[in-house]
Amino acid sequence: MKHLPRPAHRRGHGSGRLTALLVALLVVLGLAPTGTATAAPDAPARQAPAAVKVPARAMDAVAAMQPSWNLGNTLDAIPDETSWGNPKATRELFKAVRAEGFRSVRIPVTWSAHQSATAPFAVEAAYLNRVKQVVDWAVAENLYVVLNVHHDSWQWLEKISTTDHDQVLARFNSLWTQIAATFRSAPRTLLLEGINEPVFGQVSAARKAELMNELNTSFHKVVRASGGANKDRLLVLTTEYATPSQALMDNLNTTITSLRDSNLVATVHYYSWYPFSVNVAGGYRYDDAARNDLTDAFARMHHTFTSKGIPVYLGEYGLLSYPDHHHPARIERGEALKYYEQFGHAARRAGVTTALWDPFAYLDRATLKWRDPALFAVIKSSWTTRSGTASFDKVFVAKSEPIIPQSLTLHRNGTRFRGLWHGDTKLAEGRDYTLYEDRITLTKQALTRLTGNREYGVNATLQSRFSRGLPWQIDVVTYDKPTLADATGTAAAFAVPTKFQGDLLAAMEATYGDGSNAGQTEWTAFQEFNMSFSPDYPKDAITLTPGFLKTLRDGDPAILTFHFHSGAKAKYRITKSGDTVTGTTVKTP
Repeated sequence: MKHLPRPAHRRGHGSGRLTALLVALLVVLGLAPTGTATAAPDAPARQAPAAVKVPARAMDAVAAMQPSWNLGNTLDAIPDETSWGNPKATRELFKAVRAEGFRSVRIPVTWSAHQSATAPFAVEAAYLNRVKQVVDWAVAENLYVVLNVHHDSWQWLEKISTTDHDQVLARFNSLWTQIAATFRSAPRTLLLEGINEPVFGQVSAARKAELMNELNTSFHKVVRASGGANKDRLLVLTTEYATPSQALMDNLNTTITSLRDSNLVATVHYYSWYPFSVNVAGGYRYDDAARNDLTDAFARMHHTFTSKGIPVYLGEYGLLSYPDHHHPARIERGEALKYYEQFGHAARRAGVTTALWDPFAYLDRATLKWRDPALFAVIKSSWTTRSGTASFDKVFVAKSEPIIPQSLTLHRNGTRFRGLWHGDTKLAEGRDYTLYEDRITLTKQALTRLTGNREYGVNATLQSRFSRGLPWQIDVVTYDKPTLADATGTAAAFAVPTKFQGDLLAAMEATYGDGSNAGQTEWTAFQEFNMSFSPDYPKDAITLTPGFLKTLRDGDPAILTFHFHSGAKAKYRITKSGDTVTGTTVKTP
């Protein structure tokens, strides 16, 4: 996955490059001894034997790797391990990951800043040593390890589709020759993955398929030819951009079948239905479109691979913009939790091993504690069982109106409903709520008690408990329809004064008077959350980003429709004239 680096200065690489060049040349010529990297001062003197007994069958071995976790934005950071804000990896990190129930880790590595771009394409010996040290620590903690070539895919390897084809392929082969030599004696708990999310230029689909097959088969040939434990090591082959579409997985299936090697693993990535994953095009709920996209993706994986005895290691999953601890949440929390719950279930049914992509958002690398324990609890529970959910995780009670009953639909997911609790108190069916089939309704009497003095915001949190899995949290929220106010500003800084009154912003539509779409995402009226607009609850404002404002037509008013999770809507007219931006409220029924 691509991640934008934080600003950083390139560090010098010292005098190790000349030595590395000589070593790499010997490797390419086949004259270097086994394991060319020298031991770092604090690295183990030799590879400790793995305590894990790896099953002989590839399907069984990959199944034993479930669940898996990614050491993201670390060794894959550009140019160096700490460039994107994470501390250096430690053995304690892997110990913590293993203690949480993970059985494998994926260690993405970007090699470009540490490999010569010209023949013999040598990798710095110090960098190979560091990668080996990190791998050794994970293996020593009884974890399976998947080691790959990561952001090189878009830094230089995508030029393979141009006139640089031969040069790029030679660099790719040299890189894997050196990696294979370094890990030739590593235990079978180490898997090698050829390339992460490969992309190709403006060439035909048929040509892209040829290039993908060429990279996969070349990687396979280089590693197998290196001998030692690499003769039967599990090798991970990918689709183009790791996309799980049927056509691309069919191409990969053809490649794997043609290689006639029982120790091959297919890999793809999954970040949900795109509109939901980033909250664009009205995808702010985990609706049928999002659920069906997930169900269909895993059905394709099963049909194409696992049902035919080809194991699948789903090397990355999550949501593209959730969680984000630096910005307002794009995706409403309960909707995100429903995705993670279904994801674990679908993966188990398809027999797919899954690796959580964690750039830093889940596990705090400094404290080795989960940033959001409740979110991780849902992920962890999904590894083994289903949990019940509901149509939403909030009921909204208007403060300006008399209290009336509020309903939700239970999603039992094969469980039995056991009742509603408020803290340690079980609510009484009939008095506090009614249940008809899957429709649960909180009574006026219960809501009056739960909302108390009716301050805006969450007044109480209920638990819907089921026969297994985790309870479903339901917030009782007092709100009134949000109100907007007129404002002026500039194209570099503009905010809509907003009294949220207990409500939460879900989405924003933007159109011109002629009905055409306004904003960055021209293909939909619904703009992308945090990219075009963002709520600022502490400051009572909705910020319109400079990126959104600069796309507006000069002098042509755009109508913004703000959607809130209560179901309320509010309209606003925005006009840009040169650098000046004015906003006025629009009355709605």
